[in-house]
Amino acid sequence: MTAKLEGRVIDFILWGSLAAVLIFFYVPIFTLIAFSFQEGRFLTLPFEGISLRWYGELFRNSNALTALWNSTVIAVVTTLIATAIGTMAAIVAVRYRFKGREAFQLLAGVPLAFPQLLLGIVLLLWFSVLGRIFDFSTGITTAIIGHIVYITPFAMVIVAVQVFNFDATVEDAARDCGASTYEVYRYVTIPLLWPGIFSAAIFAFLLSWGNFYLTYSLAGSTRTLPTFIFSGIAIGSSPLYPAIATVVFIPGILLVILANRLRRS
Repeated sequence: MTAKLEGRVIDFILWGSLAAVLIFFYVPIFTLIAFSFQEGRFLTLPFEGISLRWYGELFRNSNALTALWNSTVIAVVTTLIATAIGTMAAIVAVRYRFKGREAFQLLAGVPLAFPQLLLGIVLLLWFSVLGRIFDFSTGITTAIIGHIVYITPFAMVIVAVQVFNFDATVEDAARDCGASTYEVYRYVTIPLLWPGIFSAAIFAFLLSWGNFYLTYSLAGSTRTLPTFIFSGIAIGSSPLYPAIATVVFIPGILLVILANRLRRS
């Protein structure tokens, strides 16, 4: 086999594998989006007609809007706290040398390998014990704490990549010009790390926004979009749920594109 033919075979395998992966991931998603425009009440083929009926039903459904609001609150609070903690942890883990640094890096990354369902059960048992002592029940607050525990290591890893490539001589130059430690971090370090921080924030938001296992375990009777969809599908299929999924999916894709553009810039 000639080198030219080998190159064509390799290109065919690589591009074929890429196409297969894209088809595997996106055909179900676009099928779901298509079902959200169906006129009929059931997810069946052929369609009874094309309509925006279920989007109207979605925004008239008070339970769905409440679930949307709860998901937004949990995701926003989780994003702010997890990104802040993850950023500080990344700076400490990458730039500072201290006793127990390796142990800190290891323990900070443990939740990355921990199954969400198992983590949710462990935290639920923990909150059950504390709830009996301090007289509280599971809800939005406990769900936020669970999300922060799980998502913070992801934010830390993303920001750590930016910190690792950071040129510390820029900070030294700022100090030589008379900047205080606060001013160095405020006007030099954080702005230069901002693409990584912003990417971590978007990733944290999306992880929290669509999280099911932790929310199902820790939110109690509070409904979020994932648990609302799960409970609805358990009763019966309806184009309402593909409409919800579409409303959630499109902003998520736009956020990912925005984060990627910011990272490249």
